[in-house]
Amino acid sequence: MSTEPGFPDVHATVEPLLAVTDLSRSLTFWQDHMGGLPLMRWDSYALLQLGAGRLHLAVTGDPPEDRAVRLVAPGRAETEATGEVVLRVADCASIVSQLEQRGVQFLGPLARPAWGGEVRAFLHDPDGHLVEISSIT
Repeated sequence: MSTEPGFPDVHATVEPLLAVTDLSRSLTFWQDHMGGLPLMRWDSYALLQLGAGRLHLAVTGDPPEDRAVRLVAPGRAETEATGEVVLRVADCASIVSQLEQRGVQFLGPLARPAWGGEVRAFLHDPDGHLVEISSIT
């Protein structure tokens, strides 16, 4: 374990960027179903406010000049994920109920993991990104 202090900027935020195949479809999901507020949009990129955080959406394609890494959307295997977006909320059951009323389909019912201390539910966005809604119990 490092004895060095934490990240050099204590005010830094973590803002996920999701690679998407269809920006309009993803915006419909993240705005209309998940309640994201659009902050900016270009042809192949959008930025949304989602609660206290921000979410970047970028269409897959050739990498920009400043990096040699190409973003790609996840595979479509329903039972595999390379990562997930976790949305920590005050009341998971209430949020899941509201999102279901907006047409969001969850992968299963609310669950309490064996280690306890939280309740959570999972869903996929239109590109297959795994999203977790969770709250501390």
